[in-house]
Amino acid sequence: MEIQSAFNSGVQGFQKATENANKAASDIVSNTVLDQQAATESQQAIQPSTQSNSQQSTEAQPNLTQSIVNLKVAEYQAKGSAEVIKTADEALGTLLDVRV
Repeated sequence: MEIQSAFNSGVQGFQKATENANKAASDIVSNTVLDQQAATESQQAIQPSTQSNSQQSTEAQPNLTQSIVNLKVAEYQAKGSAEVIKTADEALGTLLDVRV
């Protein structure tokens, strides 16, 4: 495997981890906002038909627990990608030391 290829793999993994973390964070915010809206609506004693619509839209949103797990997975993915980049950097440094 080429050093450049290892760097690219690390960078691509890090970018994917960033995308996954952003998606999970967005899901967490969406879920939290919907929970707050549902709590506000229930405090205002709204009509039963409107409550069922609110519950249906909440069910369509990602599960808060799953979003938190996805965020943690993205964290480990970023750490792993950083290690790949670090190892490729060390390998390149070693090759340069041997060559010079």
